Amino acid sequence: MDALPLVALVAASAAVAGAARRTPVPAPLVLVAVGLVAGLVPGVPTYHLDAHVVLPLLLPPLLHTAALDSSYLDLRANIRPVALLSVGYTLFATVAVGWLAYLAIPELPLTAALVLGAVIAPPDAVTAAAIARRVGLPARVTTILQGESLVNDATAITAFRVALAAAVGEGMTWAAGIAEFLLAAVGGVGVGLLLMVPLHWLRTHLKEALLQNTLSLLIPFVAYAAAERVHASGVLAVVVVALYLGHRSWQVDFATRLQEAAVWKMAAFILESTVFALIGLQLPFVLKGLEAPGTARALGYAAIVFVTVVVIRFVWVYPATYLPRRLSRRVREREPDTDRTAPLIVGWAGMRGVVSLAVAFSIPLVTHDGDPFPARNLVLFLTFTTVIATLVIQGLTLPVLVRVLKVPGPDRRAETLVEAQAQSEASQAAEARLDALLAAPHNTLPPPLAERLRTVLERRRNAVWERLGPADPVTGESADDTYRRLSREMIEAEREVFVRLRDERRIDDEMMRTLLRRLDLEEAAAYRETDGP
Repeated sequence: MDALPLVALVAASAAVAGAARRTPVPAPLVLVAVGLVAGLVPGVPTYHLDAHVVLPLLLPPLLHTAALDSSYLDLRANIRPVALLSVGYTLFATVAVGWLAYLAIPELPLTAALVLGAVIAPPDAVTAAAIARRVGLPARVTTILQGESLVNDATAITAFRVALAAAVGEGMTWAAGIAEFLLAAVGGVGVGLLLMVPLHWLRTHLKEALLQNTLSLLIPFVAYAAAERVHASGVLAVVVVALYLGHRSWQVDFATRLQEAAVWKMAAFILESTVFALIGLQLPFVLKGLEAPGTARALGYAAIVFVTVVVIRFVWVYPATYLPRRLSRRVREREPDTDRTAPLIVGWAGMRGVVSLAVAFSIPLVTHDGDPFPARNLVLFLTFTTVIATLVIQGLTLPVLVRVLKVPGPDRRAETLVEAQAQSEASQAAEARLDALLAAPHNTLPPPLAERLRTVLERRRNAVWERLGPADPVTGESADDTYRRLSREMIEAEREVFVRLRDERRIDDEMMRTLLRRLDLEEAAAYRETDGP
């Protein structure tokens, strides 16, 4: 097997994504556009989405990293809207979109139309997270969108299996369909619950960070494969395990957390970039298979399906937002008031992605009777156009909509104030612990070293408060910014000396790496993590 096309795809996707981060356009949209153009250029290798590759190999790590970054507590606090979207809306969209497509497209039989509905029902987890980060949506809206996209793939894939069984002539009944859905849901959650505790125990008892992070990379694949082995939902198993591990990540040692954050950030960047490029690169396959009713007529059908998908989401979102509050006093008491802009944003943020395409390509060529699958090429074309249209139209206009509605983003000053108060409480506890430790005879330290511990503690206590203070009139920096900049300059001076001593053969490479590692940890502690553009 020639690995060069795969290497070229990953390298080109990463390069385009890196360049896109310097533009106001979200990187997923740039990658899709470049993929569309590249797919039509002669000589570009063909890249075909295979559900047997995407679902077990690409989807688990993408879901895992998205769930690790999610908040279990926030998701639990918003479980009602998340469930209504991830389960209720997905099933509603499957039936509603399928039925309306059947009425509007003569070439599409009802069974194939329901397959189409299931395929394009779920908004994409990767797209939702990428767009939400870039736009800066309110925290609750972001939590709801991320929670929906983490779970809805499981609902849609199960609905697809039921619809596909009916389409190929397996004689699927409503009772059998409901039983399969319950098996997938309950089984997937059950497998996740069974795996999460022993996997976390193993992570906390491995003593080497390299082994711990090797396990971290394997976990999503293990969870997915174990659930699929018993015909349960691998998606739900991955999400349950990742939410538990992310919630208890503080119990893992610092070296593992440092490495794990870097590893998963790199893996997510590579996988997301490649996935969005692959979406655009599917255009030749879709056009090649399209025959009757012809491209022009199929484009008209595509417009109908896209509008239907957009309208159906609003038809569900608004009643699901306001009816429970009107009918239940408990909902009104437990949940905050819903801003009028929230359902509009949630309704418009329905971008589809690679899972829809991968599932569509898994539709068999023939039924059980040996006849061609009805309107298979048309279903692929409508899936592709819906994914592209939602990504481009909704993805490009969502930031504009947020600006027009004047949706308040995260309050950075309020967040910094909460951070400062939390750090103050933690520093008080640390100071009390230090006093108790130094009072013990076996913990006696020379005064300079004891004072150094207190100075470091005081520095952590004041650093966040200083960000709330006035900026320097000359540099525009806060005192905290100036401190960190000067600290970095000092560390860089030390680093240069270590390299010079190595070059002069006064220390060897192993010692230099040990000394540089120590400086790297100090520099990491001195600087808070900031998100890239």
